[in-house]
Amino acid sequence: MPVKSLRQLLTGEDIIQLVIRLGLLALLIIWTFLIIRPFVPILAWSCVLAVAFYPAFNWLAKLLGGRPKTAAAILTLLTLGIVLGPATWLGISAVDGARELAHQLGTGDLALQSAPEQIKSWPVIGPTLFELWDQAYNNIRAVLREVAPYLQPLAGPLLSLAGDASLGTLQFLVSVFVAGFLFPHGPRLVAAGRGFLFRIVPEQSEHFLSLAGATIRAVAQGVIGVAIVQALLAGFGFKLAAVPSAGLLAFIVLLLSIVQIGAFLVLLPVIIWIWTAKDVTTALLLTVFLVLVGFIDTMLKPLVMGRGLTTPTIVIFVGVIGGTLAHGIVGLFIGPIILSVAWEMAAAWIRTEDRSEAGAREG
Repeated sequence: MPVKSLRQLLTGEDIIQLVIRLGLLALLIIWTFLIIRPFVPILAWSCVLAVAFYPAFNWLAKLLGGRPKTAAAILTLLTLGIVLGPATWLGISAVDGARELAHQLGTGDLALQSAPEQIKSWPVIGPTLFELWDQAYNNIRAVLREVAPYLQPLAGPLLSLAGDASLGTLQFLVSVFVAGFLFPHGPRLVAAGRGFLFRIVPEQSEHFLSLAGATIRAVAQGVIGVAIVQALLAGFGFKLAAVPSAGLLAFIVLLLSIVQIGAFLVLLPVIIWIWTAKDVTTALLLTVFLVLVGFIDTMLKPLVMGRGLTTPTIVIFVGVIGGTLAHGIVGLFIGPIILSVAWEMAAAWIRTEDRSEAGAREG
């Protein structure tokens, strides 16, 4: 049976009407996107929070005798307490540290800590460590004098990132409220997502929906959540030790934890500084605390993730960088989650296609 073209099936008037309808539909979609574009980071983070905390919400609702609205209100208040408390303190401290660093870069007065004399008295490693520190201090100072003019342009982006922190905090607060409203409507939203996926991939809609939820929870709890806990504890330890720029260092711990590099790149130099500036008892207690903080991701991830995260580190790293550039502070968290979901679903789609092709060849 010959296949008829669109011109043979439709008259000229029908084609014109079809083009007008498609044009109006495209205009509506574009206009809708332009309207909601400022709220995309908030909506994305709200959905992530709702998916990540839904098991806790479901458990709490059952504990309260089937009261989903009460459970949503309690969970929202608890999350707000975390955001308004330690997270806000960490953000403000990081902003202050970033502004100070931007000022030093802008003026070319970036200061470094010289090797303390008391290191020489340390047994076994003291003299060697002092010599290495002193050489590094002198060499880095010489390098900084050469590259200082090239570092000054970094002051602007640092100040911009610091200024974006207040907007990011507001977006977090709004996201928590929106997530609280989403909790009671979880089943209906899941059904809507299932219906949407069924129209795109009817055979794999249920699998893709489960995969997306599992990936969001794995990254949000096992990567983002653990990194936030580790950064907050590290910041608490830095503050106890009166480490300069404690908030900024804690923020760097957060970044290193998210991209799976590890916090010890920051913790080890801080521990060395503590031993040069504090008495033995204080230094020993802070060292034990910070070492435990450094290993907390190893202890918590198996508990909260369940399955191992199969998303490559480079995908999470690109998500962190791209999300931050696109959406500021909020993008730092939603970037790796969205990119991880896209990666896992694309990988599952490719595996499905490969199995289908293999089955067709065998048949």
